[in-house]
Amino acid sequence: MATYDVVVVGGGHAGCEAAAAAARCGARTLLLTHRVETIGEMSCNPAIGGIGKGHLVREIDALDGLMARAADAAAIHVKQLNRSKGPAVRGPRAQADRKLYRAAMQRLVAEQVGLDILADTAEELELDTGGAVAAVITATGRRIPCGALVITTGTFLRGEIHLGEERTPAGRRGEAPSVGLALALERLDLPLARLKTGTPPRLDGRTIDWDALEPQPGDDQPEPMSWLTERITNPQVECRITWTTPATHALIRANLHRTAVYGGRIQGVGPRYCPSIEDKVVRFADRERHQVFLEPEGLDDATVYPNGISTSLPADIQAALIASIPGLERARIIRPGYAIEYDHVDPRALTPALEVRTVKRLFLAGQVNGTTGYEEAAAQGIMAGINAAARAAGAAPDRVLGRAEAYIGVLVDDLVLHGVSEPYRMLTARAEHRLSLRADNAGLRLTDRGIAWGVVGAERGRRHRAFAESVAVVLSRAAQETASPSRIAAAGIPIRQDGRHRSVLEVLALPEATIAAAAALFPWLADLPPDVAVQLEAEALYAPYLRRQEAERRMIEREERLAIPDGIDFSAIPGLSREMQHRLSKTRPATLGSAGRIPGITPAAIAALAVHLRRDNAAG
Repeated sequence: MATYDVVVVGGGHAGCEAAAAAARCGARTLLLTHRVETIGEMSCNPAIGGIGKGHLVREIDALDGLMARAADAAAIHVKQLNRSKGPAVRGPRAQADRKLYRAAMQRLVAEQVGLDILADTAEELELDTGGAVAAVITATGRRIPCGALVITTGTFLRGEIHLGEERTPAGRRGEAPSVGLALALERLDLPLARLKTGTPPRLDGRTIDWDALEPQPGDDQPEPMSWLTERITNPQVECRITWTTPATHALIRANLHRTAVYGGRIQGVGPRYCPSIEDKVVRFADRERHQVFLEPEGLDDATVYPNGISTSLPADIQAALIASIPGLERARIIRPGYAIEYDHVDPRALTPALEVRTVKRLFLAGQVNGTTGYEEAAAQGIMAGINAAARAAGAAPDRVLGRAEAYIGVLVDDLVLHGVSEPYRMLTARAEHRLSLRADNAGLRLTDRGIAWGVVGAERGRRHRAFAESVAVVLSRAAQETASPSRIAAAGIPIRQDGRHRSVLEVLALPEATIAAAAALFPWLADLPPDVAVQLEAEALYAPYLRRQEAERRMIEREERLAIPDGIDFSAIPGLSREMQHRLSKTRPATLGSAGRIPGITPAAIAALAVHLRRDNAAG
């Protein structure tokens, strides 16, 4: 068998990005996967992006990754989430046609120069005399020498599906788990633990009473995920919303003992932010209903994904559960939902480059590191592929993004520093620098870095340089040109008549200012390309907040020894998520510094706590 610079195990979202990134960096790369036909498979929900996750997709795209382009090729329901809020927390989301997404990803991978694909199963790792990875051994006996190995096995490591009282070894429905590789990692003394995730039953859309349900249309002008996509060309479909009922919840409570988790047949912890319907009913006992978002899975596919009711209840109970939901009374289940339990590696065993600390040339990415979601997996995959290529070339694997640079940096830093106690999901609240880490400016933040690393292609590089230059010129001009308060008011923009001239940036930061209104004062604004105008408006809006954010960072450094009152009510502190409130209440730290060292506590939470303590001290 030929020698490869980089071998990537697994053809899911992490594996596709890792393999393509390594090849773009110039490494001769092999993608090793169970079945070529399932490369790019959307195993769970048929959607890419969302709040926090959409930021990751845009950052992957800024590094010339594949996910955004595949999503655009498959998009059938595009929506900008949080559109009414500020640019920093808006989340681009594209519901995809499963078949179109898989076909697009397979095409992108197949077209990648320097990347080969092999259908086989990794069973064993071979180390050299120095304890570094030298080769991977497959189930068919192939020995494949490599300069670096990236493992992206998703839920396949000793995966086991749970459906009621039934247990089936599987990586996902209908596919065998990866047992040999799990044992190989165990022999390397890597810290392994179990996690779980789940999926809802799939429904036959032809048996749903669509007219009885609330419509959820996409955007009138669907915005592409990828900066390289000119426009979305697929027909757009409409989703619908329904809700569980008290009867649904009563049925679930009566049958909890028959589920995998509450029946004691599964020990893995599930995702906090994407819980099963059983978990929702137990944890939120006061809620009378939970939303169910009905997502068609394809333009020529009647299958519907009922987002919000993942379950491991027995099939007969699932049928009764579905029938208790308005609009689904006569819906037919095509495939029941299930929970899946699998091995993962404690990510604290990794360097920030996602290389195993104790085994050189071995990189891990995706759910094997304790994350959940396509986007989190792909983000790790692209970074692991870049660093594996560097390691294989004899360079230091030091291609790392900081927390202030990217959501990818937040993701990796959280994983390798704090580890996971549950499947990790990206949220905008995890990023303390989220005002500057927007989905709209991902290219401006990261593409130059990608060019330096050699992972960005010539076409994206050329377009990026032209765009970045245009934005820089516009921002410079906007900072210099001014107008008087009287002229600003005459343009219909309310402003205090204090005689102080305002720059274009300051005018656009005013509450009722828009590019269109400001163009009456500065006519050149009307001629700006839309993408440049977006950058100008966002930078103007957030300029004062970014200055405040920097001041908060310096304040935290000064006040690390600030005492936290013993009886403080963390739930009353603005800016703390429920997760942060729970972790702080459980640990009861004595100082701000000790709070910052609690596993899972985000810098954003520390900033909110610091502001609260400072105000209390000033009031006292």
